[in-house]
Amino acid sequence: MADLFTTLWTKHRLATTAGTLGLIAAVGVGGWLLLRSPGHSSEPTSSTATAPGSGPVPPTTDWPTYGRDAARTRYLPSDRVRPPYKLAWSYDAGHLMEYSPVVVGDTLYGIDNNGEAFALNTRNGKPRWRREVATLNASAPSYGDGRLYISNLEPGQVQALKASNGKVLWRHPLPGRTESTPLAVGHTVIAGCECGSVYALNARTGKELWSAAVGGAVKASPAYHRGVVFVGDYGGGMTALRASNGQVKWQAGAGASIYGTAAVAFGRVFAGDLGGGFHAWDENTGSSDWSTSTGGYLYSAATAAKTHDTPPSVYFGSYDGTVYALDARTGSRRWSQYAAGPVSGAGSMIGDVFYAGDLKTTQTFGFRAADGKPVFQSRDGAYNPVISDGRRLYLTGYRVIYSLRPAHGRSVHGFVRKSRNLAG
Repeated sequence: MADLFTTLWTKHRLATTAGTLGLIAAVGVGGWLLLRSPGHSSEPTSSTATAPGSGPVPPTTDWPTYGRDAARTRYLPSDRVRPPYKLAWSYDAGHLMEYSPVVVGDTLYGIDNNGEAFALNTRNGKPRWRREVATLNASAPSYGDGRLYISNLEPGQVQALKASNGKVLWRHPLPGRTESTPLAVGHTVIAGCECGSVYALNARTGKELWSAAVGGAVKASPAYHRGVVFVGDYGGGMTALRASNGQVKWQAGAGASIYGTAAVAFGRVFAGDLGGGFHAWDENTGSSDWSTSTGGYLYSAATAAKTHDTPPSVYFGSYDGTVYALDARTGSRRWSQYAAGPVSGAGSMIGDVFYAGDLKTTQTFGFRAADGKPVFQSRDGAYNPVISDGRRLYLTGYRVIYSLRPAHGRSVHGFVRKSRNLAG
């Protein structure tokens, strides 16, 4: 399946480049287009700024790793962060940003595909530091105890940076490449490798604690819940490993290679496969609770959430161009909505809105969790587009990060009309 992945990876890049050219051509068409000139921050907004009449500044909530929490549920409950929005600032990374950043306190941490890591002030988008730490990267950083943990494709390694200044604290080489976002649990950092194994490292020193071979190349990020690590592989298996020593608790088959990161919630482990199947395994035993199929590859990681007006549900996008919401208990379809093209990256649920990007037109869509009604649309964002700190929405475009603040007023596609820095 490595050849298939390489081919599809190339298609990703070509489609995204075409979408970006289309975006540039579309400047000025419609007041809802998100677009900024490269290399500039705009409309600096202090951390005390809120929508008119919204009262005291709300506290922020950390989003310290890919998927927000160790279980990779990708869900942040919020009654404040919802459309419509105004642009607070934007930051041009200069290179493709395939994975969304993370946010801790008043700092946003990211790394682009060229291996340049950076930290931004969330109040105004100004860089705190920027450092080249690899030559090729396709994963998000994880934050823990004042450190950033990052996996790299080239060179194949896991490394730790000091979060305050980006200084490299340690590097641990791996036998193969890795795009598996590290999982930081206590004093341990866990990541998968394309060599077919999962590695646990000492968070302070980078020393290997244990390694465990699974059924194939690991491209997914490991998920964690109640002392167990869950990870899918390109051999088509889902493996549950004991975090303390790497012993296998159970293994289950998906029928096709697993690329997307699993989400653990509601007593189940959820993941899709490249054959178009989506699966729910019992968290404790690995037995199949249910499975369903879509019309395209499933690269997208799952989002698991129970909002105030929905049952326990899982949300994901497919290469067939559709975003799905399924009942987490039965797998029955609650709703589905067409995105403008293949959905490759993982979506996120912020409050009661599920956000996902499409690869063909590089747009970001927001769908209401209750019924799938479209409530947001932005002309940037192709892969893993959205995170939040409970105060603002941070949208990752092709190479630009946008900070969006909730606002009031007449809106178009989830943006307040006549807002500065929204072209048109």
